[in-house]
Amino acid sequence: MIQPAFRTIAANGITLRAAVAGEGPLVVLVHGFPESWAAWRHQIGPIAAAGYRVCAIDCRGYGGSDKPDAVEAYDLESMTADIAGVVDALGGGEPGILIGHDWGAYLVWHTALLHPDRVRAVAALSVPFIGVAEVALIDALKPVYADRGRFFYQDYFQTPGIAEVEAEADLDAFVRRFYFWLAGEAPDGLGDDRAADSRLLDGLPGPDPFPAWLPDADIAYLVGEFRRSGLWGPLNRYRNQHRDVAYLAPWRGRTIDQPALYIGGTRDIVLSMLPGFDMIAAMRAQVPNLSDAILLDGCGHWTQQERPDAVTAALLSWLKELKEGQTQ
Repeated sequence: MIQPAFRTIAANGITLRAAVAGEGPLVVLVHGFPESWAAWRHQIGPIAAAGYRVCAIDCRGYGGSDKPDAVEAYDLESMTADIAGVVDALGGGEPGILIGHDWGAYLVWHTALLHPDRVRAVAALSVPFIGVAEVALIDALKPVYADRGRFFYQDYFQTPGIAEVEAEADLDAFVRRFYFWLAGEAPDGLGDDRAADSRLLDGLPGPDPFPAWLPDADIAYLVGEFRRSGLWGPLNRYRNQHRDVAYLAPWRGRTIDQPALYIGGTRDIVLSMLPGFDMIAAMRAQVPNLSDAILLDGCGHWTQQERPDAVTAALLSWLKELKEGQTQ
């Protein structure tokens, strides 16, 4: 299997570390919270072997990439420009294919919207595109959580320094407990009944051993990355929701028009985050060239790590369809 090599990419005025492998049309892989380039460890080699130049980045604030200090340095405008800059640096003058998970999905959807000339096609894992937001998610969910005295992790993340201190006090426990909370193996309703003044990890188990899809060596790698980078930058992504909504105002009503694919899990809490709202149906209206919305039975939030074979196969099939469509 083709192995990636690390390189540093200058993009949008900062430098990003990336794992790069293969030759051919560019595929950029974008991770979510709290992850790293290694979230794509199962997909990099197979996609490269299929004839692509694969680039799995550390987003700004993570791992070996630059870590600006300002909260606003992690807004949508900046982070989508990072991805567009990677396409400029590695794409040979051609638009890239973007694949993202979690916040990475949100970023690749919006890079396709904001920088359409840089994006040939887009695939998203876990987070669907349901239209350009008119209100911040934390405001939309206030009646569900804050107004009822219930804990919501994104509310907890808003005050700088609080979540960082809690998580960084024991990074191994943070990774195990946070990942298991959102995993397909977690019990139904885990953490749902916590009071608003709870801490992030209160009441969350940290299984040891963890489910087999995230072995101890991979947990240790993540812990080492966060020991190096801290969680200030990663958490700042959550602190830009109002800034992002204001920035996106000129794009309200726009659709994502590039060829697209969605892959999610039936046990991913993202899909039930807005009670009574069908995110998949909304996405189909907002992404007219969506080829499929694949739901993996029993899969939780960590889509490409929990179900690596199924996700890789789906991505390779989609990439083949794109290539065949381009040559017809």
